[in-house]
Amino acid sequence: MKKIFIALQLLLSITSFAQGFLHRDGQNIVDGNGKNVLLRGLGVGGWMVQEGYMLQTQPFASPQYVIKQKIQNVIGEQGTKEFYAAYKANGITKRDVDSLAAWGFNSIRLPMHYNLYTPSIQEEKNGEITWIEEGFTMTDNLLKWCAENKMYLILDLHAAPGGQGNDAAISDYDTTKPSLWESEANRAKMIALWKKLASRYRDNPWIGAYDIINEPNWNFTGTNKNGCDENSNGPLRELMVAVTKAIREVDTNHLIFIEGNCWGNNYNGIFPLWDENMALSFHKYWNYNTTASIQKMLDYRKQYNVPIWLGESGENSNVWFKDALSLVEGNNIGWAFWPMKKIENIAGVTSVTKIPEYDVLLKYWKDGGQKPSQDFAKKALLKMADNYKMENLTVKPDVIDAMFRQVQTNDTKPYKKNTVPGKIAATHYDLGTNEHAYLDKDFVNYRVETGKFEDCNKGNTMRNDGVDILPCKDAGLNGYQVSFIEDGEWLQFTVDAAKQNTYNVAIRYSGEKSEGKLHLETGNGVQTESIALPATGKNDNWKTVILSGIELKKGSNKIKVIFDKGGFNLNYLDFKEGKNKSKK
Repeated sequence: MKKIFIALQLLLSITSFAQGFLHRDGQNIVDGNGKNVLLRGLGVGGWMVQEGYMLQTQPFASPQYVIKQKIQNVIGEQGTKEFYAAYKANGITKRDVDSLAAWGFNSIRLPMHYNLYTPSIQEEKNGEITWIEEGFTMTDNLLKWCAENKMYLILDLHAAPGGQGNDAAISDYDTTKPSLWESEANRAKMIALWKKLASRYRDNPWIGAYDIINEPNWNFTGTNKNGCDENSNGPLRELMVAVTKAIREVDTNHLIFIEGNCWGNNYNGIFPLWDENMALSFHKYWNYNTTASIQKMLDYRKQYNVPIWLGESGENSNVWFKDALSLVEGNNIGWAFWPMKKIENIAGVTSVTKIPEYDVLLKYWKDGGQKPSQDFAKKALLKMADNYKMENLTVKPDVIDAMFRQVQTNDTKPYKKNTVPGKIAATHYDLGTNEHAYLDKDFVNYRVETGKFEDCNKGNTMRNDGVDILPCKDAGLNGYQVSFIEDGEWLQFTVDAAKQNTYNVAIRYSGEKSEGKLHLETGNGVQTESIALPATGKNDNWKTVILSGIELKKGSNKIKVIFDKGGFNLNYLDFKEGKNKSKK
């Protein structure tokens, strides 16, 4: 009865959608009416495939099977089943999908682990291929929620049978067992899985595409273990051709995405293409956002008359996000960013709150020592699973703003409603990009050639802009401070004044050694004197100085706080009604 109910729901969603299947039209992805579709998506990483860096278990437990072993060690087999049941139930829900749609996403990329759909070859008998209903049910539910929001669901085989790359965490690769490339049985299972998926979803147009293998990274003939110097990629091409053939035996409707070696980007030997309804996926992290950075894919698009899609990107600063998305959208390239949920994360659309008890487990897993009790560990892990619910997440409005609104305009808007008289947190500066909402000298992460990596937000806390934010122990506001302030940097605030008046501003700051200076600009070129912020002796020794005579009009005001001389920390500005006119 349940299967019939789901089938009826899917049928209703199909009949209510008259635009047909996404498909290739030359170099474009279009709907059934031939209208160009620019996919704006999010990869829901971590739900079906756990990666250690998302759970803060890297490097001591990076692939999922090692993470599971660590969990089972502290709460036992039955407790582990309970944890994963809660984790998966909370990981993606209808409320999550509704939120993504409301924020502006029109698609979801689902990173799938094969073992939710079919057992490993080690568990099968006599070479059989059997099926597990759990993965299909999870996919059915997600597809239903997507259809209700008129969003496309892209199926992505993220962890193929045996694992498809030497970067083990990505595909849950266990080096003690045959990989995808070392086992004919694993490849046969992968082909059969795709045929099963295609048969199940062949008539549903809310399935946007099949992304048949995520980020293969394997050296077939080259010396680079991740396949970056491969020139032929013969086994990869052969497998993708076989998967396509199996899909087309049951499904001629859906678009197929393929990926090259070297985390999706090495297409040497993959051409010529073998299907008329196909597109190329590439992944982009940490490199420059110039046309040159995507030129090879643009060349492939033109040479082979095929669409291209940025299948995975993210994990950077808001400025990088805005620049990357402006680049690809300007070239009619759709995208899927990564990921949705990660523990204590500023670079995603949401963040999962970490509890102190989980830190105890992390320390034990990493360093050993006294083993936490089973009761303690189970309560901690179930609480963490509960924190994956949408209602318990911290939504990151600055990230969402950078991915959508900032791609279209340099205008700024309030991060929070700042009203005066009253205190304004230094970290509540406007939403917008560098040189518009703020000016910071280190505002974007690049990792190019040398592999050198510098974090643009030295605090890696609260917001994902270039502004450096740290937790603040000073009482009185939101628990965060702006730090690592350099000469000439500034912050802009949108402030609503209750009435036209002259205000005095109490500036709450700390500075260990050097004297800082700042002044305010209130629009139309009006600026205050520069006020000195004498050293306080310690970074956690906070003091207040008063800047008098700030004239504000009734209603909305744009105020810039300009740091003439840096080297201090800023907690908040406290506006109070004054009696004197502003000083010149």
